[in-house]
Amino acid sequence: MRTHRGFLHGNPRGEHGDGLGGGRAGAIDHRGGRGGGGGRIFGHGGLRFVLLQLIADKPSHGYELIKAIEERLGGRYSPSPGIVYPTLTLLEELGYVSVDAADGGGRKRYSVTAAGLDFLAANRATTDEMMARMSGGVDGAGPRAGRPPQVVRALENLKLAMRLRLAAPLTEQQAHEFAAVLDSAAQQLERI
Repeated sequence: MRTHRGFLHGNPRGEHGDGLGGGRAGAIDHRGGRGGGGGRIFGHGGLRFVLLQLIADKPSHGYELIKAIEERLGGRYSPSPGIVYPTLTLLEELGYVSVDAADGGGRKRYSVTAAGLDFLAANRATTDEMMARMSGGVDGAGPRAGRPPQVVRALENLKLAMRLRLAAPLTEQQAHEFAAVLDSAAQQLERI
């Protein structure tokens, strides 16, 4: 079985009651950032419910799912492939989606399974809440309104890369190099 180190926050399967891992059953994270800014579009596990619902609505390729989320959020957020594809793999491993690789371009097309439909039905309130959040139904503009989608995507990519790298212990030298990269990025951002 494939391991999603870092992606599932340290637990080998990351299961926390919802069978999908990563925290409270898709709860929305309302924590503000610095200066009271926005939290996350989806709390831990929320993206999994959204992807599964979108696939249930229409079998899709990963790229189509990314674009569908971006469109529903009015361009305020676009999940990175580094988040979406591991989530799709997890959904496949759990038996909630099946993959059809019949596309001539080698792209995988995801379809919901009976187990996936059962899971959505059992978690209808959470799924509906996640879908409403994408439509602005929970708090209007959404937590990241005003942030350019390319900046949000880059931040998500950085967070994923850091989690993956920090999943294993660092040597003293690696820790210094890791800190130097972050310090350099911070200095560059201050100059913009």
